[in-house]
Amino acid sequence: MEYQGGEFEGEVFEKVDFTGKSFKNASFIDCTFDNCDLSNVNLDNARIQDATFTNCKILGLNFLECNKLFISLSFEECFISLSNFSDLSLKNTSFSNCQIFECDFVKTDLTRSSFENSDLEGTYFENCNLSFASFKNAINYSINPNQNILKKTIFSISGAVGLLDVFDIKIE
Repeated sequence: MEYQGGEFEGEVFEKVDFTGKSFKNASFIDCTFDNCDLSNVNLDNARIQDATFTNCKILGLNFLECNKLFISLSFEECFISLSNFSDLSLKNTSFSNCQIFECDFVKTDLTRSSFENSDLEGTYFENCNLSFASFKNAINYSINPNQNILKKTIFSISGAVGLLDVFDIKIE
């Protein structure tokens, strides 16, 4: 199936391998991706609005290439790696129960977003608005409180050590 330039509304994509496909100039509105592989998908000018990703593999995606005006996403139990979410407004975005490895969030508005129960190994946050965001039961994150807005951000005691990494101190 050809996706480039296509228009999809209310579609459910289940167990589809999109590896290396092009979503260039495509529109995905209110679509669900369940158990899909979205490795190295071209997102150039793609409109992804109210899309839900469940149990998906998302590898090497540059969400910065998407149409920024309409982008709204939700992730549940996904493996997300080597992807870029920089310079986006992702308010109220759920990244629940995900493995988010080596991803970039630079100048990203993540107000009221959730990273609950997620593993954020190697993920980079810089100049992000994390106000009212939740990192409850999240692990392996490293967030510099001097470079991000953390107003009323929720952290679990066990993971809060990730806020101190920048200070090069040892906690025993």
